[in-house]
Amino acid sequence: MSSAISLNLIVKNPDEDFKLVEQALNGSGEAFKELFMKNVTRVHSLCLRISADMQMAEDLTQEVFIKAWEKLNTFKFESKFSTWLHSIAVNQFMMQLRSDKRYSEKIDEFSREREIQNPADTKISQDYRIDLQKAIDNLPEQARTVLVLHDIEGYKHNEISEMMNIQIGTSKANLHRARKILKKELSK
Repeated sequence: MSSAISLNLIVKNPDEDFKLVEQALNGSGEAFKELFMKNVTRVHSLCLRISADMQMAEDLTQEVFIKAWEKLNTFKFESKFSTWLHSIAVNQFMMQLRSDKRYSEKIDEFSREREIQNPADTKISQDYRIDLQKAIDNLPEQARTVLVLHDIEGYKHNEISEMMNIQIGTSKANLHRARKILKKELSK
């Protein structure tokens, strides 16, 4: 019996989160604090997985909850509160990538590894890196996000669909679209 009770405490009840959101919308700082406490570990884990950087994950986690507080009135009660927070986390991460060019650094690192393995291909590798970066930057936003999360960060489609609040099929279609566009752009 006690294991059933403890299991009920672990499983989040969206209705309970909805009540807390409503209370927070009515000005209850305590309700938002409770939402924070219930979700901070999971949001931090997500941020750590997508950033692969502890400091960035901590910064992103703070940004997610600041943004959630600022935009709480846009929560539509159509999905779980945690799913909404995950979409904020993914968006904050993508904005962070664009702002400080961490994504570019990953491509530079890949290029340097290729140069070490085959120094004769250095010029070709640098040209390819520049072309690849430009092609990725020009992808439609949702296709680019799915490509980064799947091919670079290693997420599965079911995880991406939850983070971005899209269907698994939409995630797969966006990845296919992104790869097709990249292949066309890089073959020019």
